[in-house]
Amino acid sequence: MLVKIEEIRDEGLQVKKEMSLELLGAALEGSGFRATEPLAVSASLRKVSGGVLLEGRFTSRVVAECKRCLTEAKLELPVSFIINLVPESLARGEDVLDKEELEEKDRGQGESGGSFALDDADEEVFDGKVINLEPIVREQVLLALPMSAVCREDCSGLCMKCGQNLNEKQCGCDTKFVDPRLAVLKNIKLQG
Repeated sequence: MLVKIEEIRDEGLQVKKEMSLELLGAALEGSGFRATEPLAVSASLRKVSGGVLLEGRFTSRVVAECKRCLTEAKLELPVSFIINLVPESLARGEDVLDKEELEEKDRGQGESGGSFALDDADEEVFDGKVINLEPIVREQVLLALPMSAVCREDCSGLCMKCGQNLNEKQCGCDTKFVDPRLAVLKNIKLQG
């Protein structure tokens, strides 16, 4: 999924690329999600002030285990993003500080590890000649994944006593659940 800078004209460049199921599967490895089909990515690239403005969109279709009932949850995740791509030469030239300046700057701000300027949050650095869309799309797929998947919003989950899937049928178990660690408290007699 490579785009050469010289391909981008004054009016911009419209690109339609596909990310294979294998590449997508490798990106999702360890996340608990599995891709069901390749991604069809639509992107628009425009040259702006020395860099490139990338606008992209795609819909990721994935499956995962429902956190409530443990059945398969099918999710459709529409994604759209805008990223300002900055050539390495510009990125290096802006904030070149020597070691003493960095130490002085750190002393005044406390811990600065992992911090960044808010204006730079939507910037990505590239080599200045070729833009590789694959890592950008992979990152956007991972950012779009929910913290936990549910098969449907009103999922009833599993019975805490017998394990019956309550979406399929009610089990008839006593719904009053007493935590066994707190059960001894019911024997306490208060005198008043």
